[in-house]
Amino acid sequence: MNPDQVQQLLSDLTQRIERVVMGSATNTRLCFVSFMVKGHVLLEGVPGVGKTLLARCFARCMGLRLRRVQCTPDLMPGDVIGANVFDFRTQTFTLTKGPIFTEFLLTDEINRTPPKTQSALLEAMQERSVTIDGETHPLSERFMVMATQNPVEHEGTYPLPEAQLDRFLFKVEVGYPIEEQEVHAVITHAASSGTPDLDQLGLEPLVSPPEADALRVVASSVRLEPSIAHYVVQLARATRDHSSLMVGLSPRAATMLAAAARANAACEGRDFVIPDDVKALFLPAARHRVIVTPAAEMDDVRTDDVLLQVLQQVPAPR
Repeated sequence: MNPDQVQQLLSDLTQRIERVVMGSATNTRLCFVSFMVKGHVLLEGVPGVGKTLLARCFARCMGLRLRRVQCTPDLMPGDVIGANVFDFRTQTFTLTKGPIFTEFLLTDEINRTPPKTQSALLEAMQERSVTIDGETHPLSERFMVMATQNPVEHEGTYPLPEAQLDRFLFKVEVGYPIEEQEVHAVITHAASSGTPDLDQLGLEPLVSPPEADALRVVASSVRLEPSIAHYVVQLARATRDHSSLMVGLSPRAATMLAAAARANAACEGRDFVIPDDVKALFLPAARHRVIVTPAAEMDDVRTDDVLLQVLQQVPAPR
C-alpha cells in the first residue's frame, strides 16, 4: 500500500462514517492516523454527541473485531483482562479471557472505573500484552483502545492518572455538530430512539486484515527530515519552559507526535512530512499531556490556548 492508496482509503472511510455520524470527518481522521501508528484514542464530550457510535463505526469500517466494556465503580481488573478459574471437574485452572483479548476495545466512560482497574489497561496499551498470575499473554497486533469520558459530570468519577493519559496518542474533544448536520442526523436516525443498527445503515468493512496490517507499514516508510524532527523537539521543549504550564511534553510524547505526523503525511498522499502535519496534530496529541499551573487555572487559562501560543512562538522550518 502506498500514500495515494492511504489517501483514497481515508476519503472512503470518512464518507462512509459521516453517513452515520455527521460532522465526524476530523475525528475520523485522528482515529485513522492513530490506528496507523498503533496508537490509542481518548474521546471526550458530553453524552449524546456520538462518541460511542463513532468508535463502533470506525471499528466496523476497518474490519476490526470489537469488544465493549462499560466502566462502573465496581468494575474489577479481572473483568477486563480475565482470570484463571479453577475447574473442579478437571482439577486444573483454565484461563477465562476478558474483553481485552480483541482487536478493538471500546471502554465507555473510562473515568467511572477506579484506578486499580484503569491500571489494568496500562500494560495492554503499551506492550500489547497482559499478565495474569505471572504469565504473559500477547494481544492482537491490531489491538487498539478507544476510550470515552464525560468532562461535565464529576460525581463518582476517578480522573485518569498521568501515566494512563500518556498512553493515549490523541485526546479528541467531541463537540456538537453544526445545525445542518444535526438536522441530517435527526432525519437519518429518527426511526428509533435506540442505538442505530450499523447493518441496516449498510456499514461494511472497507479493508481486509492484511490491508489493515499493510497500513501500518506505510507510516514507517514516510520520510522524516531532521529539520522536522528538530521542530517537534522544539515544540516539546517550549511546553516545558512555558510559564503557564507546570508539566510539559515528555520525550515519549515528542516521539509519538513525530510518528503521527508521518501517518498524517501518508493520509495527504505524500511520502514526506511537512511542518503542517505536525501543526495539525499538535493540539490533540498534547492537550492531555500538559498540566496548567494553579495560577493560570485561576485566570481561566485553557490548555488549548497555551498550546496555540507555543505553536505561534516556535518557528517552523522552511
